[in-house]
Amino acid sequence: MRSPSDRFEANWLLASLSVDSLALLEPHLELTSLQMGRVLVPPSRVIEHAYFPREGVASVLARAGPDIRLEVGLFGRDGMSAPSLLLGVDQTPEETIVQIPGSGFRIESRNLRMALSRSIPLHQSLLKFVHLMALQTAYTAVANGTRSIEVRLARWLLMCHDRGDTDQIPLTHEFLAVMLAVRRSGVTLAIQTLEGKGLITAKRGRITIRRRDGLEALAGENYGPPEAEYERVIRPLRRG
Repeated sequence: MRSPSDRFEANWLLASLSVDSLALLEPHLELTSLQMGRVLVPPSRVIEHAYFPREGVASVLARAGPDIRLEVGLFGRDGMSAPSLLLGVDQTPEETIVQIPGSGFRIESRNLRMALSRSIPLHQSLLKFVHLMALQTAYTAVANGTRSIEVRLARWLLMCHDRGDTDQIPLTHEFLAVMLAVRRSGVTLAIQTLEGKGLITAKRGRITIRRRDGLEALAGENYGPPEAEYERVIRPLRRG
């Protein structure tokens, strides 16, 4: 018979929980499809579910005006949506949407709160992800404020690559423009630059990683510290 941790091993945050902690969540976790563009956390509305992806990547977006959205964080099988729930906050002005499709588990917010109230170890374990997302957001702000589009693109591709099983990332230029907070023309030039260096190939809404080592060299110190902290606190994250 499989243990709860075996069933949920595809989500590293759930798999890191003790058997007793995971047993409190297991009866309430249901498998769900995460289609591209699906809103996991609507802005400024009560959060009804928390999601723990098995595959795919979701973006946390902040609005900088009626028509401007900026990515301030991303997660996949390394974490969960709506970490604000762990802090007792049931809505946020940020929006979370699926950018790379996959699947995952979801739990109603009320059931998550109930489980947290019954177990301090469970709450403490999940709160680690709040720390990790805060660190990632800080490094995203530094990169967006100080680095070129090419460097930011390299970092972002590495982060998506860490959370997937293939070297192919399904993305459009329009979506990347939102993720990197730049114009579509800037994304096109950045992709051409990375292609010219032989680091990636881009074709029909899909980017293929060709030289991860080259992307890491280009990203430099902008990629690595949040990933190293995740590995210290939870488990290995970065792909070789």
